[in-house]
Amino acid sequence: MQDKLPALRRLRGRDFLTDLDFAREDLEDMLSLAVVLKKLWRTKPLTPFLPGRHLAMIFEAASTRTRVSFENGFAELGGNATYLRPGEIHLPGRETVADTARTLSQYSSAIVIRSKANEVVNELAAWSTVPVINAMDHDRHPCQAMSDAFTILEHAGSLEGVTFAYIGDAAHPCNSLSTTLTKLGLNVRIGNAPGYEISPEVQENAARFAAQSGGSFLLTNDPLEAIAGADFVYTDCWWWTGQEAEYTDRIAAFEPFQVNSELWSHTKPGARFMHCLPAMRGEEVTDEIADGPASIIFPQAQNRLHFQKALLLALIGLDESPIDDELAEIADALLPDGPRTGGQAAEIVASRRAAS
Repeated sequence: MQDKLPALRRLRGRDFLTDLDFAREDLEDMLSLAVVLKKLWRTKPLTPFLPGRHLAMIFEAASTRTRVSFENGFAELGGNATYLRPGEIHLPGRETVADTARTLSQYSSAIVIRSKANEVVNELAAWSTVPVINAMDHDRHPCQAMSDAFTILEHAGSLEGVTFAYIGDAAHPCNSLSTTLTKLGLNVRIGNAPGYEISPEVQENAARFAAQSGGSFLLTNDPLEAIAGADFVYTDCWWWTGQEAEYTDRIAAFEPFQVNSELWSHTKPGARFMHCLPAMRGEEVTDEIADGPASIIFPQAQNRLHFQKALLLALIGLDESPIDDELAEIADALLPDGPRTGGQAAEIVASRRAAS
């Protein structure tokens, strides 16, 4: 990470559907912005970069952390978020994805969507004239993965040389974590149950990113091999809504992957426990671990707010700097004409204050 906030204006107008669309430098620069925003948030939670802007949020599936962090985060940036769900809008069914995208683009500066189908997310982005953010689809959860990278950075101090282990089901977070973290240079260990491994495509991408970034990648069916030497151990639910018929088979397959005191005894001293939540306590993790001293699951959840604020600012961008001098560093990284000199900044702020 850089000491000085890097220029982010090149990201303005882009969609965030998957980490695969972004270079390592892009991801690192968004993390740098999240660091600065969180530091500022501790003393100044309201940072009105986007007054009068609107965020459309389409959620076809239930959400706690993703919805609340986007909604509250956009409010902290000075804007307004509108929560849209099936039964309240004409999508899906009565109106096409294309017409929905073009309509919402008339009112909104960005669109967040959680859908059960990747195709819906991709089509919405194809027709929208404002940035579209994937808030989870059938097998991707890029916002979760980048927020988790931010949490790892925060607790480790650097991403360089960090070993990360995920054990459990190859669901949305596992897929995105595999590629995001290898692209960022971490040593990534994925422990999936036999028959429930990440896809060959995800494996190939993760291995390629690791080779390019100087990290490493391992896929194993042995949870103890996955967690050996790991600085962070991560798990997720073993089953999702719509998989109830598979419940018995899944519980049997994943039982050796439960994060409990016995498994934790094999972890590296000082290792941290992560979970994207919601947790099915007593299944993939026990209370002793989830609520224990190694757990960082709730600070991890909070960091959804900070990374997603950084993401929204990078994609929406700024046309002018807020009057507040404390926001100047962030504004300079986002303004289309680049950073101003100290004299220019003072002159602009003084003139705008005089006019207000």
